[in-house]
Amino acid sequence: NGVIFAIISSLIVQLWFNDIQLSLIISISMVLTMIVAGLFGILVPVTLNKMKIDPAISSSVFVTTITDVIGFVSFLGVGAYFL
Repeated sequence: NGVIFAIISSLIVQLWFNDIQLSLIISISMVLTMIVAGLFGILVPVTLNKMKIDPAISSSVFVTTITDVIGFVSFLGVGAYFL
């Protein structure tokens, strides 16, 4: 799913801004963000369950926060690397 959305977004950015670097930055950061979201979407509930905390109550808060921070940092990191 991440690769498909990255390709679609990359094509839209390429058509809109006509900038291949920006297309690559957005597509790479999207793939990284989706990989991290999937990873933490598995790890956080399992970890909370092992700590005897109900994962249904608190995992969404942790996963959303981690995914947002990692997505922002990956976008800026990839942008700084390419630009």
